[in-house]
Amino acid sequence: MRIQIVDAFTTRPFAGNPAGVCLLAAGEWPDDLRLRQIAAEVNHSETAFALPLPAGGDADWEIRWFTPLVETNLCGHATLATVHTMRREGLLTGPVRFRSRFSGMLAARPEADGSITLDFPAAPGTDVPVPRGLTEALGVRPEAALRTGALGDLLTVLPDEAAVRAVRPDLAALAELTRREELRGIIVTAAAASADAEYDFVSRFFSPAEGIPEDPVTGSAHTALAPYWAARLGRRDTLTGLQASARTGLVRAALHGDRVHLTGHAVTVLEATLNV
Repeated sequence: MRIQIVDAFTTRPFAGNPAGVCLLAAGEWPDDLRLRQIAAEVNHSETAFALPLPAGGDADWEIRWFTPLVETNLCGHATLATVHTMRREGLLTGPVRFRSRFSGMLAARPEADGSITLDFPAAPGTDVPVPRGLTEALGVRPEAALRTGALGDLLTVLPDEAAVRAVRPDLAALAELTRREELRGIIVTAAAASADAEYDFVSRFFSPAEGIPEDPVTGSAHTALAPYWAARLGRRDTLTGLQASARTGLVRAALHGDRVHLTGHAVTVLEATLNV
């Protein structure tokens, strides 16, 4: 089985978010235990597995995503990495449709400038009280908290960009809180500090209970960030988010009804064969 490591939401190696990509041969899915073992061996925040489907159906491929610990319901950067790999290997020249087990139908479109646009369901948030213990776990009190429905995250709004960048969370406390509240992870966000910045808002993402202490660039989180910031900023055009992790990455996001289009580049940094 071949595997590739692709840095997503970046135009240069060793930035953005690295993902493992395995394009499987047509047929049946491997055993779930084997998929979890491969993802644990890769040990990036996500490894995507894509299985080609018979022609003539409603989707071209089925896609699944695994963290080092669990299968997850949606992953943007690993999907971007998968489409990048398909294009690089000559498996597609136009749009591609994915069937996913937990997030419905997804689509992606290669762009003329080398970027890729993902078509994902939007995850607008619902205001909720700040959960018990979150302020202590983050080291800063959020101004607001929103549940993101099926996405399973808590979007927390901090006072400013500096507060987002300064967060040094208690990961054990965050893991306990997300398990108690039945959350995938915690998004922290704030508006860009400068109107002249190349981005409109900043964010970070923590999911320690799923084996991801901090995710470098989280495409799926932007399905919640895009509707939130579009409403707050009164914007209907494309927004750009900077995920302010150590690796950083830019995600362009645009609302289209109940869908969000996420656009970014990707770079392949490693190709290998799994001897299993």
